[in-house]
Amino acid sequence: MAKDTFSDITGLPDDLGIEDDLARSNQRASIRVDTRRYGKPVTIVAGLDLPADELASLASTLKRHLAVGGTVSDDGAIELQGEHGPRLEAALRDEGFDVET
Repeated sequence: MAKDTFSDITGLPDDLGIEDDLARSNQRASIRVDTRRYGKPVTIVAGLDLPADELASLASTLKRHLAVGGTVSDDGAIELQGEHGPRLEAALRDEGFDVET
């Protein structure tokens, strides 16, 4: 017997991307602030289980939304220059993620 796809179960077309939104909402992003050299704050978003290309795309979206610099670290965390608590939390929720601070 063939396995039912998400679209078969819900009756919604694949083009809507509902399955991707559901997968994002099931992930919990963790936000913390570290201090780097010269006392500069860095906001770190960790706990996202995304492929490297989607993580880079999310980092780019967050950097553009917050107007800051940043990068994706080797361990899969997004590092943003500065301290961005509430604004970052709102931006992640807008992207469909659950946030833990």
